[in-house]
Order: sequence, then structure tokens, then C-alpha cells
Amino acid sequence: MKKEKASLKSSNHTKAKVLAVVNGKGGVGKTTTAVNLAAILGEQKEVLLVDADPQGSATWWIERSDIEIDFDLTQETDPKLLADLHKIDEYDLIVVDTPPALRSEALKIVIARADYLVLPTPASPMDLSALIETVQKAVMPLAVAYRVLLTKVDPRSLKETLEAQNTLLELGIPACHAFIRNYKAHERAVLEGMPIKQWRGKNAREAEADYRRVAEELQRDWHKS
Repeated sequence: MKKEKASLKSSNHTKAKVLAVVNGKGGVGKTTTAVNLAAILGEQKEVLLVDADPQGSATWWIERSDIEIDFDLTQETDPKLLADLHKIDEYDLIVVDTPPALRSEALKIVIARADYLVLPTPASPMDLSALIETVQKAVMPLAVAYRVLLTKVDPRSLKETLEAQNTLLELGIPACHAFIRNYKAHERAVLEGMPIKQWRGKNAREAEADYRRVAEELQRDWHKS
């Protein structure tokens, strides 16, 4: 049985850590990253996934199935309510899937309230250029920890990925050592309404392992701060 859909209720108790998944460009693996990190981190923490994208992709994905998942889900795009994310006390971690629009008021609010940002992007020059713009315009002006996550990586060729990591390093932009390989398993998991860790099929375990490595790396980073 799936956990019940949550609502954004704030209080003055323990502050939850807010992890926002951000990119000003669509089609980069943002929702895939938000859902799968929420599922993996939800194994040991009380996790709420907030779908703040007006397209509602995360909500559509998860509500397609009645399987049990390891996080709660709510859809919220109101900037006033999103501004109180850090006051929610029922969860250890709040993962936010943000809208792919740099001018979005909701995105600005979430970034300003977040404790940590993950910025997924493919390694292609065009995608990397858009990501760097997002970092320079929306992230660097704020004192918030973040890492870029390279997604949709061709498992047969890592040259472009290594070049992208070097480019980010030269620009002083921190990137995850782990990356997400491009498997059809991710698309099929979406169609069946489940996180990749619960899907069974070709390359499912390889795809799951990628996100587990990312989750471990992020948690090590949090413990340092």
C-alpha cells in the first residue's frame, strides 16, 4: 500500500533538511533524480517528496501505481507555502522537484530555502552550457551547498562525461563523482509508476546502483558540513 498523500503543514519544531533538485532546462533527468533519491533516502529517513513543478511529472509518475513506496508525496506550486518548507516537522528530509524555469517564483523560493541543491544535467555541451547559466544566475549568489549530477551518460563512452567534469572543475563548480547512466530501465520504471529500485527488468539493478552511489555521496557531503 502506498503512503498517503501529504500536505504542507508547518510548525515550529525540528527543522527538516530541504534537498532541491534544480535545473532551468527540462528533459535533463530532474524528476527521475528527485523520485529515485526520495525512494532510496526514504529507506532510512522520513522523506517527503514535494512536486513543485506545474507539469506535475513526479505526481503523475507515482500515482500511476498502488505499490508501497518509501516516501510521502505532495504537489505544491504556491510560492507562499513553499517558503515554509523548512518549518515542516514530520519529516527528516524534504526533496523538492522544481519547475524548469529560472524566472519561476517557486524555483527562486525553493532555492533560497534549500539546505542543499542537486543540479542534474546531461554532459552534452548545450546542456552543460544551460546548467552553468543556472548555477551562475540562480545558485552562486546564494550561500547554499550544491553539486552537479551528470545524467543520461552513455554507458559505452565516458569521454564526454570526464570532459564535462573537468569543465565544471575548472569553473569552480562542484560535481558528483557518481553519475547516472542512460538506461531504458528508467523510462520503463516511470511507465509502471515506480522508482527504479522497485522495477524489475533489463539493467534495472545497474540503474539503481547509480542512484545509490549518488545518495551515498550526498550523505557523506552533508556530514562534512
